[in-house]
Amino acid sequence: MKTSDFPVYLSGLGTVQPYDTVTLSSRVDGQITKVAFKQGQMVAEGDILVQIDPRPYQAALDQALAKKAQDEASLEDAQRNLRRYGSLEKQDFASRQQFDTQGSTVDQLVAQIKGDQATIDNAQTQVDYTTIRSPLAGKTGFRLVDPGNIVHATDTTGIVTVVKLRPISVVFTAPEEDVPRINKALTAGSVPVTALSSDGTQTLSEGMLALVNNAVDQASGTIRMKATFENTDGALWPGLSVSTRLLVETLKQVTVVPDDAVQHGPNGLFAYVVGNDNKVGAQNITVGQEDSGQSVVLKGLSPGQKVVTEGQYRLQQGALVQPSEASSPSTPVPAAPTSPVKAP
Repeated sequence: MKTSDFPVYLSGLGTVQPYDTVTLSSRVDGQITKVAFKQGQMVAEGDILVQIDPRPYQAALDQALAKKAQDEASLEDAQRNLRRYGSLEKQDFASRQQFDTQGSTVDQLVAQIKGDQATIDNAQTQVDYTTIRSPLAGKTGFRLVDPGNIVHATDTTGIVTVVKLRPISVVFTAPEEDVPRINKALTAGSVPVTALSSDGTQTLSEGMLALVNNAVDQASGTIRMKATFENTDGALWPGLSVSTRLLVETLKQVTVVPDDAVQHGPNGLFAYVVGNDNKVGAQNITVGQEDSGQSVVLKGLSPGQKVVTEGQYRLQQGALVQPSEASSPSTPVPAAPTSPVKAP
């Protein structure tokens, strides 16, 4: 029998979720004049999706700009008068009060221009809001409002939803008793997670554990976790149900046998061991982890021994067998098991 490393996985069920989801809504009131995307289209960050009639907001911006220009002209005139009063006050042709009053007029106009700039900034923001852009790279969903409709900043339905698919997340659960092992693995470094089809027959994507929830769900006795997948081929889709395999640890240099070699008897687990004389004997064993058709033997077998994997029901203690190599399991783990043989 040979020894080898044995990966220990936790299996679970999960649901694919978008990495980010944004429901785009209008921040101003107005009529939709253009929809620049197709439903279900992939969009890049910053792409224009919807255009709202900007004319009322552009008019308000132009008015604010004109008001600032007018106040700047008044300020320039007031500053000239202030300089003039300063010269006259030094020659006693103008009173100190006239000079101070003109100085206050200049200060008022400076403050007024700052207010004009704030009004311009606000008006420019309203104009910018009439062009709705995608805040992330992702896929658009159904269009919820058609061109020509009036939208409002108070609307709650939104215009379209954009979801980020690359990367993407899978939320899944594990029994609460496995929390210490999961946290230990996460503390040690990156924890691989495999997403498979719901029936567990097809590997969809490989990712990494991103986080473990901060509380156990007492109703179900499970802990929720989230894994992140690059999803470059788009195999994972939001809402898809998947099976998950979480690698929590790797047992180093342990004894591994096929599950078919492990038998249940009145005294517990045992395996039929083939001696050098090709006679079989029942050997009590203790089994630890099991996965992918393989079992870790903690006690009862030694490297180099041969075990029977088929036809045990025809055997009895001391029976003579003709060993032959059994076929490999369909999903082998990266371990070298005890040499399996078939009973005649």
